[in-house]
Amino acid sequence: MAKSKPFHLLVIRLSAMGDIAMTVPVLLALTQKYPELKVTLLTRAFFAPIFSNIPNVTVYSADVKGKHKGLFGLWKLARELKKLDIDATADLHHVLRSTILKQFLGLSGIPVKQLNKGRVAKKALTRAANKIFAPLKTTHQRYAEVFEGLGFPIQLEAKHVLKKEVLPEETRTTLGLRKKKFIGIAPFAAFEGKKYPLELMEKVIYGLQGLKDYEIILFGGGEQEKTLLGQWENKFEHCISVVGKISFSEELTLISNLSIMLSMDSGNGHLAAMYGVHAVTLWGVTHPYAGFYPFNQMDNTLVSDRVKFPEIPTSVYGNKFPQGYEKAMETIAPEQILKKILEILK
Repeated sequence: MAKSKPFHLLVIRLSAMGDIAMTVPVLLALTQKYPELKVTLLTRAFFAPIFSNIPNVTVYSADVKGKHKGLFGLWKLARELKKLDIDATADLHHVLRSTILKQFLGLSGIPVKQLNKGRVAKKALTRAANKIFAPLKTTHQRYAEVFEGLGFPIQLEAKHVLKKEVLPEETRTTLGLRKKKFIGIAPFAAFEGKKYPLELMEKVIYGLQGLKDYEIILFGGGEQEKTLLGQWENKFEHCISVVGKISFSEELTLISNLSIMLSMDSGNGHLAAMYGVHAVTLWGVTHPYAGFYPFNQMDNTLVSDRVKFPEIPTSVYGNKFPQGYEKAMETIAPEQILKKILEILK
């Protein structure tokens, strides 16, 4: 008797990096509970290294700026995906692009379940008047609900993280790393409302200089960030910038070897958390109650003073805030950050 083929699940999550990293614990829980399940993840090719060590997960690259751009491009993408013999689709993105793709796939009879973003509750959390300040479901929980809707219920646990990877000697040589432990710092974010003042971050780095057993690894991207982190690299001892020196895959391996990551409400915190690395995150006009904090790391969030800035959170993404609220993160003192880091390292 011929063996029946495994159930083939298409998972859609195209961007952004933090949201994509948040799929990792969920996919680990899914594939561990249902080892017979075949999963194809539709995402950008750049993010493929994130999923290289998850069993039964294959990345299918979406070229949304090239051959899969626009309505006709999505139609071509749907035709390509149909050839994979998909049994059901989990849309963890739920934007116009994935909705259109859903329509194309749905026409062929493939069941599709989309992410419930909880927009009404998030609007109530972020509005100025009649704000309902209460914790919402995490993004990880919302992802898990999509799979449950397709008949694959899962229970997220702390164990659902990736294993630490072996750091190659070649990477150590390229970066000039010594045989020390590592503290990662990612001081940037996409929006001003989520950026910790750089002059205060300098004080944090200065305060970490006394930890002789640790090297400080600086993460970022782009020429402007490369220049700034290069200045810090030259200014401080035991401080190394990785920007432009190693590949994204090598960065992930390095992140898995960190003792701790300090980041904004941004992607690097999620990359650290998916390896079970302690991720201390700083929150400006956003707030962890919206559900976007790194996996299993609520206790490691440091938030701005809501007594002085009571409208926080003013938005989900940090792109909207009243005049004066750009100074909200100044209420998170460098001493507070250092205290948290030292508590964790002990």
